[in-house]
Amino acid sequence: MRRVLLVILGAALLTACSSPPEPTVVSGAPVIVPGRPGEVAATLSPGQTVAPVPSPTVNATDVRYVQDMIVHHRQALEMAALAPERAQSTSLKALASRIYDAQGPEIKAMSSWLEQEGLREADHHADHSGMPGMATPAQLTDLRNASGEDFDTRFVSLMVAHHQGAITMAEKEMINGSHDRVLGWAQDIVAEQSAEIARLNRLLG
Repeated sequence: MRRVLLVILGAALLTACSSPPEPTVVSGAPVIVPGRPGEVAATLSPGQTVAPVPSPTVNATDVRYVQDMIVHHRQALEMAALAPERAQSTSLKALASRIYDAQGPEIKAMSSWLEQEGLREADHHADHSGMPGMATPAQLTDLRNASGEDFDTRFVSLMVAHHQGAITMAEKEMINGSHDRVLGWAQDIVAEQSAEIARLNRLLG
């Protein structure tokens, strides 16, 4: 009898080692799938197939937007750099400094992105007069020659138009672009520069 019991016990132990218990599966909880920038996340019910997240793709709108925005930002830096010596309003000087500090790193990030994608920046000597919000050479010359209250008035007028142009460009990217990072930049520009337009307008009442 003892020998029979030992055989049965050994068989039971062997079965336990070779067949681990089935893992417990928790079901019934919804699955949240994040959307692209600007899109609402989707909620999938249990059992629905979750599609793989697509890898970022670049289209012509993305490339043109980044190339143009680098040029656009550089003109904003050129105008903002004049404020410390020529502006009368301390609030305007502070806002110009903020614009300079924000858009400088954005230019670097966009330039790095173009390099990573094997693309070139736009020709800085090309005619960009058709780009939304860009100040003309004559307007920039007048701004450089202005000071005090005259400078403040010209600066606010040019920078508001410049920001509105940037928003127009960003909105076009948000409609026709495809690369997640570039779409994110466009969203940030709409939010940041809309807030700055409100601050600029308040400076002169």
